[in-house]
Amino acid sequence: MAASGRPDGRAVVEPFVIDLSDPATYRNDWGGPHLIGVLAVHALPGILALAAMVWRVRRVRRRATASSDSPVVSPAARGK
Repeated sequence: MAASGRPDGRAVVEPFVIDLSDPATYRNDWGGPHLIGVLAVHALPGILALAAMVWRVRRVRRRATASSDSPVVSPAARGK
């Protein structure tokens, strides 16, 4: 479980729970002993999940806007 209590919260919390200037605070973490590895393992999945959610929301909104822009013609107005 992540430091925030939720698995996806680790991406936000990780840079604040380790001392970025002291390798001893992250040396034994997953992705260690280098800072870039620790951040990649702990923060990258959350960043990718956020990007996927933003992409999905934008896609859904774009489709909703596109469908509301087209005129809706009832069958009675078409002469059927």
